[in-house]
Amino acid sequence: MARIPKYQQIKSDLQLQIQSGKFQNGDRFYSEADLMKLYNVSSITVIRAVRELTNEGYLVRKQGVGTFVYRSRKRKLVEFSDIELFPLEKDKVEVLNIEKCHDEKILKKLELSKDESYYKITRVRTADNKPYIFHTSYIPTEYINENYKDLSYYNSIYQRFKTDFNIPMNDQLSVETNEVKFPTPENIAEILKMDVNEPTVFQIKTTRLKLNKKVVEYVETYKKWDYYKIEFSTFENDN
Repeated sequence: MARIPKYQQIKSDLQLQIQSGKFQNGDRFYSEADLMKLYNVSSITVIRAVRELTNEGYLVRKQGVGTFVYRSRKRKLVEFSDIELFPLEKDKVEVLNIEKCHDEKILKKLELSKDESYYKITRVRTADNKPYIFHTSYIPTEYINENYKDLSYYNSIYQRFKTDFNIPMNDQLSVETNEVKFPTPENIAEILKMDVNEPTVFQIKTTRLKLNKKVVEYVETYKKWDYYKIEFSTFENDN
């Protein structure tokens, strides 16, 4: 069984002390001299343990002043959820169009060269026959099955990634931003059958493969404001 390095043992012990509430946010932490005496180790071992705790947000070091507990900066995992306000069995998707494109702006988003291509897929989602989401997905050509028989083949893009390329998209890396658009762009309001003076939530999402960080999808989505509520949950990252 591999032996746990001394600095790692010290780090774990100090982390437990912080998490247990022994130190409050902003309290002065042990000095390097204190830790060397407490654990009977060299300064190199102490410095490494403290550096890792600092990098993980448990401590903050102020030059010429000392080291302090900074629990408010400890890393947390954040879970983000769109909560549907209608029965899912009434949800339907329709693919409006699939086309091969070369727009330079989108090529940059997908981190593709100017001589490469991507597919633009537009879809509208309805609940009880009322449109509430308009998606525009941009996907590199290598991740599109060009032998699809009809537009409905891409009703679920994530299913196509999984079935055609063995890529579980929900397990990949993604960055998402949301902002309120008011007024809503006229072309979007027309598709969603709403007044331009009603707001929409504009969502941008970029997804990368875990394996090589390659961009596999860039999506722009408009959502009717009254069809969703958004929930954030945070919990400690104990890794």
